[in-house]
Amino acid sequence: MSKLQVNKLYNANVYVNGISFLGRAEEVTLPQVKAKMVEHKGLGMFGVIETAAGIEKMDAKIKWGSLYPEVLTEAANPYKAVSIQVRASLETHDSTGRVDEVPVVAFMTAQFRNFPGLGFKHQDNVEVETELSVSYYKLQVDGKDIIEADAFANIWKVEGEDILATYKANLGA
Repeated sequence: MSKLQVNKLYNANVYVNGISFLGRAEEVTLPQVKAKMVEHKGLGMFGVIETAAGIEKMDAKIKWGSLYPEVLTEAANPYKAVSIQVRASLETHDSTGRVDEVPVVAFMTAQFRNFPGLGFKHQDNVEVETELSVSYYKLQVDGKDIIEADAFANIWKVEGEDILATYKANLGA
């Protein structure tokens, strides 16, 4: 009988252009890499199918714990891409307690989509949320690449395998 193990991912730190924002972001939503599906139907087919034709646009969000001018300065220029890194520690637990801890790292190249409005409340902290348009995204767990997608460079890798290699060769790229 195998021993039950569960993974827990509780916390993270955000870096913008290499600067740590430890304790200053409240919430981060990393991009979904979502296949752009195209419908196909034809005479003689009993049903309709969808096939992957690329990826949809990638978005991310960061909710900040307060007003940070160094973030707002970056968010003010939608023409400038920023490098964002989110680092976390993935814990594995079993009946004996925590048995392992490995790094989880997300890398993004993105442009701020909005300069956030500020919401003031009596005796409450200002809420600041930024939305990002992501052109590059890579997720690593324990140093191993899980997924990598780059819209500008036609890169889509799963566990390091370039799943667009034949496509790019056929295009002469």
